[in-house]
Amino acid sequence: MIRPLWIAVGLLTRIPAPWHGAPATAREMGMSVLCYPLVGLLLGGILAGVAWGLNAVAASMVGAGLVLIVWVWLTGGLHLDGLADAADGWIGGLGDRERGLAIMRDPHSGPAAVVAVTLVLLLKFAALQVLLERREVAVLFLPLLLARVGLVGMFLRMPYLRASGMGALAAGAVPRVAGAGVVLGCASGVVAVWGMTGVMALLAGGVAWWGVQAGLMRRFGGFTGDAAGAMCEILEAVVVTSLTLA
Repeated sequence: MIRPLWIAVGLLTRIPAPWHGAPATAREMGMSVLCYPLVGLLLGGILAGVAWGLNAVAASMVGAGLVLIVWVWLTGGLHLDGLADAADGWIGGLGDRERGLAIMRDPHSGPAAVVAVTLVLLLKFAALQVLLERREVAVLFLPLLLARVGLVGMFLRMPYLRASGMGALAAGAVPRVAGAGVVLGCASGVVAVWGMTGVMALLAGGVAWWGVQAGLMRRFGGFTGDAAGAMCEILEAVVVTSLTLA
């Protein structure tokens, strides 16, 4: 599992993960999807550590802003870019599947992209400020973990719409039974470690995941890398906001 985990880190983060050796095989790409939750735990640990350190030296609003910057930097804005493209494709496609998918491939951002990214970042910032004020930084594992569990769920339950690329290679080789085990194991672990807070986060994330995937299936009949990025950002925002209600 070392190479698949290394692939997942390289794909989902800015953490240096230089690749040496033969190109990744389809099997390794499929197995890397199962490692996405481990990447979420890694990112959550980094973010919680940063938040804990800033809580001791900075006001909650300043700390929240700095934690959000680190949050975005950790993934290089990869998922925000997907959210922007998906928002443009959803709005600009005007209900037309092919037009929407074509717009997602356009590297330029329209008004829908700007609004979507701004709203998600504002929601995250507000939630972070509340959590830092309460000194509840350990729960920051949850949005990053559950968002990536949601990505595993997408690969298991939804068709991938691009015919080529790393996403297509992974989608055709994800071990289904093992993937379902990863999702159930993560859900059980969240409840075991975080109790009712974990249950609330799971419920919020589950409802958001179902809503996003249902919308994608109706509009496009599956998902793309951009849609996966949008799912990740939406789940992170929803779960971190639910933590302020616990």
